[in-house]
Order: sequence, then structure tokens, then C-alpha cells
Amino acid sequence: MRKLIIPVVVIFIALLLMSMFVVKEGERGIVVRFGRILKDNNTEVARIYEPGLHFKVPVFDRVHDLDARIQTMDDQADRFLTAEKKDVIIDTYVKWRIKDFGKYYLATGGGNTSTAESLLKRKVVDSLRAEIGAKEIKQIVSGEDSISTPATADIAQTKAAKAALAVIEGVVPVKKVEGQRDQIMADVLEETRESAKDLGIEVVDFRIKKINLPDEISESIYRRMRAERESVARSYRSQGRQRAEELRARSELEVATVLADAKRKAQVVRGDADAKAAEIYAKAYNQDPEFYSFWRSLKAYETSFNSKNDILVVDPNNEFFKYMNHSELSAK
Repeated sequence: MRKLIIPVVVIFIALLLMSMFVVKEGERGIVVRFGRILKDNNTEVARIYEPGLHFKVPVFDRVHDLDARIQTMDDQADRFLTAEKKDVIIDTYVKWRIKDFGKYYLATGGGNTSTAESLLKRKVVDSLRAEIGAKEIKQIVSGEDSISTPATADIAQTKAAKAALAVIEGVVPVKKVEGQRDQIMADVLEETRESAKDLGIEVVDFRIKKINLPDEISESIYRRMRAERESVARSYRSQGRQRAEELRARSELEVATVLADAKRKAQVVRGDADAKAAEIYAKAYNQDPEFYSFWRSLKAYETSFNSKNDILVVDPNNEFFKYMNHSELSAK
């Protein structure tokens, strides 16, 4: 009898241990019996086991633990086509959690997280593709952008060009275009929440992290921006040269005016001086004409015979030598 008690006790303890299971914090458990999920009494809702110690039927019941926490699906960026038939690369992430554990278990082939995220991503991408396909690039980017109409037909697209033209030509703002990025995220979140119910998933949040253009398009845009900025720079340079020419012409005119006025005044002063000198010479000549003639002759001799190498071939009786030939005149 005692020999039977020990095996019975061991078997009982083993069955007891096999019938016990623990659900960890942050997880929920479901029990599958004969390939079917156990449901609550008289309902079609799967029986969910909260964190703690629970019991099951040994051997026949299998417990599957499912993560009940909010999870993040952050995959690689995808390429989308806008209403302008332009490609954009959008990087997104989704916050989700299990809402209906029974439906989730069946839809994902046994609660496989990778399968769940793959199915969820397909729904998110389809919804986002439909939203992006109906919008233009300027509507996809969030924020506000002022659209301006310049006074002339020459318009620049970059902010630097707009600022330059605002200074040069004057720009009048006429309307504002509001970005619809937030609205796109709200619409995709609403649609994905509705479609993800088939998977037993609740989509908590959907966000667009980054919007980029393909490399080839980005390069063309950079070239266009560079060309526009160079155009603005050339405009500044041409205006600077024009302004420099105007200042140079004005300064040259002022210089010419000052010089002309100075020359005029100098000529007036020189004329007055010459007149005064002529007046002095005339007075001196009238006081003693003969002495004045003699003094002028001496100055002429001094100038003519300044060098020993000077040779003059003239008639000795010339008027030039009158004071040399007539000593009486010299004596006087």
C-alpha cells in the first residue's frame, strides 16, 4: 500500500505543477485546447488570463503569452507617388497594441509579432499611399508657406530669391497655403485603426518622421536652387556696378566742376597779376625809359651769353648791340 502512495503523490504533484502557469506583468495569456481557443462562458470572446497565477488542464491545454504593451513598428522608409507624379521617400512609425487577443492569435498564425507587423504595415502603406497620391508636395510638408506675387514677371522660388526680390522689386503677399501633414497623419491613423480591427490590433498613433526626395531629384533641386541664388547674386552685382558707375560719374562731375572753377579763379587771379605787373612795368618805364631799355638789354645779354659755348652770328651794328657799340649811351 505504501509503495502505491509514493507514486500517486508524485503523479499528483506533477499534474498539479503541470496545471499551473504564470502570466507575467505586461502580458496576457490565452489557452488553446485541441487547437481551439478557450472562450468565456456563453460568449464568443476568448478567455484572457491577466498577470498572475492560473490553472489549466494538464496535457490538453497550451498557454500562449501575448505582449499587451504598446509596441512600435519602425521599418524602412517607402517610396510614394504624389499627385504631381513626383516620388517622395517617407519614413514613418506606428504605435500599436493588441486589443482582441483571440482575433490577434488567429490572424497572425499563433501570435507571431513579425506576421502582425507585416500585415499592419501593408494596411498603413496602402492608406498612406492613397493619401499621398491625392496631395501635392507642398501640401504634404507641414507648416505654412507664404505665396507671393512679385511686381514684375520675374519670380524666384527659393526663400533667398524671394527675400532679394522683396528688397529689389517689392513683393505683395496675397494668400497662404497651409501644410496638410498633420491632416494626412490623422486620416491615415483613422483608416488604419478601422482596418486593423480585423487583426485584433488597436493602432495608438501614427507619425511621419521624415519626408525626403530621391537622390536624383534632390540633386536637380539643389542645382536649381544654386542657379537661382547665382541669379540673385548676379542681380546684386549688376545693381552694385550700376550704383558704382553712378557714384563714379557723380564724383568725376564734381571733380571736373571743382577743377574748372579753380582754373577759372586762377586765370582771373593770373590776369589780375599780369595786369598789375604790366601797370608796374609801365610806371617804371615812364619814369626813365632809357634806363629801362638799358636794363632790358643787360638781361638779354646775360641770357644770350650764359654759356661759353654760345655762338652768335649777327651784324655788329644790330640794334641788339647798341649799348656795346655806343659808349656814350652806356655812360648815360
